[in-house]
Amino acid sequence: MEKAEGKEAGKKECKKNPEWRGGGAEAVYGLGFIGAAIYYISTAASFWMGVLGFLKAIVWPAFLVHGLMKYLGL
Repeated sequence: MEKAEGKEAGKKECKKNPEWRGGGAEAVYGLGFIGAAIYYISTAASFWMGVLGFLKAIVWPAFLVHGLMKYLGL
């Protein structure tokens, strides 16, 4: 029984509270989202183009990567 208790004690010691680190990517995405949403909505000619602009703002990194790949010729 002591071995089983030792294994359980070891499992409890290994479980630590996860700490959140590396929030820089979320900040960049958030600021990019806000900027893209403002740009797309302000240039929209109609309500539905504004809705489409909002949806585009959600996936702005995909447009960025696509443009980069096109520029690099990949």
